[in-house]
Amino acid sequence: MFSFSDPSAVVTRLRTAGCVFAEDEAGLILATARTDAELAAMVGRRVDGHPLEHVLGWAEFCGLRIAVDGGVFVPRRRTEFLVRQAVGARPDAGVVVDLCCGSGAVGAALAAGLPGVELHAADVDTVAVRCARRNVSGRGRVYEGDLFAALPDGLRGRVDILAANVPYVPTEEVGLLPAEARVHEPLVALDGGADGLDVLRRVTGEAGEWLAPGGVLLFETSERQAADAVEAVGRSGLVPHVAVCDELYATVVIGLRPGAS
Repeated sequence: MFSFSDPSAVVTRLRTAGCVFAEDEAGLILATARTDAELAAMVGRRVDGHPLEHVLGWAEFCGLRIAVDGGVFVPRRRTEFLVRQAVGARPDAGVVVDLCCGSGAVGAALAAGLPGVELHAADVDTVAVRCARRNVSGRGRVYEGDLFAALPDGLRGRVDILAANVPYVPTEEVGLLPAEARVHEPLVALDGGADGLDVLRRVTGEAGEWLAPGGVLLFETSERQAADAVEAVGRSGLVPHVAVCDELYATVVIGLRPGAS
């Protein structure tokens, strides 16, 4: 049994289990647990390989504390770059959609960075939708369903920012992901099909119908997939360009619907 009176025991157990940042993780777990029993349970889950964010029940994202339930895709720090690109591209946005929203982290961050926006988010996963509703409560609405089919038809042609954090790991490479992801996160949030771009092509194929003139589509991809992703955006009638952040290892493809903003 672990105790708040002996934090070094927590650090030692996490380090023994292979946690590289054992001291930092121990500090977060100790600050989150409320009882010795809860502390022991949290340490046990982390040692068993659960993502730290699932153990804590939250992740920090764009300065916000985002609730992350077990089985929900954990928001990545690199995705903060996508949020910054979106705000920079359309600081005047009135309508924002967070597609494949997972925990709703991107939508919540965009709502915080663009006060007063009309926010809509959607995901196909029931557990993710339940979690996202907690994170965007009071800021927007979350729908359950497959991509655009989940959204109200009245949004067609009105969306200024369409952030689509689509899965882009090729099917054959999912098994190469760290166990924290492939075991504890939903496959639907990871597997992007044979070349990793199946879901992306579905999004780009319809995005132009939903974007307002001057609206932007933004999504992450890998550096090696960027050229094919740009081609998909171009075929959809949007004007593509790529933004890269070396610090965060982030590659974001942006598609602009031509016309006045």
